[in-house]
Formats: sequence, structure tokens, C-alpha cells
Amino acid sequence: MNQQSAPSPSPPSPQAADGHAGQGVLWMIVAMACFVSMDSIAKELVKTHSVVQVVWGRYFFQVAVLAVILFPRLRRLLVTPNLGLQLVRSLLLLVTTGLYFTGLKYVPIAEASAIMMLAPLVVTALSVPLLKERVGPRRWAGVVIGFAGAMIIIRPGGDAMQLAALLPLVAAATHGVYQVSTRFLSHSESVLTTLCYSALLGAMIMSTAVPFYWTPLPALGWGMLLCAGMFGTLGHFALIKAFTLAPAATVAPFTYSNLIWAAASGFLFFGEWPDAWTFVGAAVIVGSGIYIYHREKVVKRREP
Repeated sequence: MNQQSAPSPSPPSPQAADGHAGQGVLWMIVAMACFVSMDSIAKELVKTHSVVQVVWGRYFFQVAVLAVILFPRLRRLLVTPNLGLQLVRSLLLLVTTGLYFTGLKYVPIAEASAIMMLAPLVVTALSVPLLKERVGPRRWAGVVIGFAGAMIIIRPGGDAMQLAALLPLVAAATHGVYQVSTRFLSHSESVLTTLCYSALLGAMIMSTAVPFYWTPLPALGWGMLLCAGMFGTLGHFALIKAFTLAPAATVAPFTYSNLIWAAASGFLFFGEWPDAWTFVGAAVIVGSGIYIYHREKVVKRREP
């Protein structure tokens, strides 16, 4: 799942931004490839195993990978003055993962990924009441058009309408709230602290539930769960690197490369090819998202 948000690191210096923008874009594309790889593994596993078991594996092995990498600093990283918000944010990510992985069981991966691209638009909509930011009519128009794109993909009332398509839609909403909570933490918390809490809470909660849904896993299944955790960790690392090396306005539009990876994965591994309406809806969502990023950049330039 496109758990494609990370706390914003300190903005790069102008010199760094100019010299490393290309590297930042490359890291963002790598991050999207990692997230789609994780989602593809999950889609394959939920065919034969419980979503609860797959979500557990995704978080458990991410914790294992982080523990190995960060062990000398782990205790210090878990110290936070914002424990309540960290837990709420981590719970939102867990709910998003569960909804999205469940949706992948029934919905083509490219379609689910396109709907999840609504999350940045949700952030824009929620930034007014929660972050007290000002959103002008042009950006509001972009939000409305983006949601129209999602409706083109889902086609409510049409023959192609599946109730399961609502799962990635709700996941996009919860992921948007998750990203807003991430913004609250980005000014006062280490990126690694926030990443550790996300993985740890997910693993702890799912470990209490997974015994009731457990089915035996072959060696290949264990290997796939391990790879899912590794891809999730690497994806977040690449995301952090992208935002560290280049301004958000430069790299954020490349989150939409996720759709290219998802379409390729769906075609190569699942025999899925998006229909014409999915392409149209995805184009509308991408266009509205890029336009909102552009307007945010314009507004920031005008600020004193």
C-alpha cells in the first residue's frame, strides 16, 4: 500500500536542492516501486491466507528489519513527548493497511492504487479544519475534480461497481488523516522515531489477533512475508531520502509513478489490465493532484 508519506525532514538547502533534485526524484520512484512490490506480495498472499495474517507479517518483519538496523539507537528513538499522537497516527496507518490489503483481494492492483492516490487530496481538504491552513478556490476545485476521478474508476451504480472498490476509497481517507497527523509530528519528532512507532504498534496489535486467523505457511510464504517487510522498510527509507535531497514540490508529483508500477505489476503477475475508464479516472486524479501541488508552490512563493 502506498503508505507513501513520511514525516517531512528538514528542508534541503537551496544548494542541495539544486544539486540533488534528480537524486531526490530517483529515490521517490524507487520508493513507489518498493511500495507496489509490497502490495503485490500482499495481493498474492491474501488469495490463500487471512488478511490479518498478511498484515501481521508486513508489520512483524518490518519491526525485525528495523530492529537489526537501528538496534544501538532503538531505546533512544522510542522516547517521545508526543506518545498519544504517535499511537493515533500508527493506528491510522494500521487501519489503512488492513482496508487496502482487503481491497486488493477483490480489486485490480492498478485500480486500487489509483483510488489511493486520493490521499493527498484528502490532506488538502483536512488542512483547513485541522492545520488551520488556507486553501483557495482553485485548490478546492482540484480536490473536487480528484474525487470525481475516483468516481469514474468506481462507477457507482454501474455494472462494474464492486462494493470492494470502496475499501481503497476509505483507505485513502484514513491515509489522508494519517498524513495530516504526520505533519503535526514532523516539526518535533525524528523521522526514525515516527517510523519505529508505526511498525511497532502494528506488529503488537496484529500479534494479538493473528493466532485466531493463522493458517500454516510454506517456506515460500514466509519468504514472501519477509520480503514484504523489507520492501516496506526500504520504501520508507527511500521516501525519506527523496524528501531530504529535494524540495517536496519537486519530488511529490513523482508519487504518481506508483500507478505505472502498479499497472505493470497487475499485468505481469496477475493478468490484470485496467479498462479505459480506470485510465481516465487515474488521469483525472493525477492531473488534479499535480495541479494542487503546483498551486501550493505558487502560494508559498507569495508568502512573505
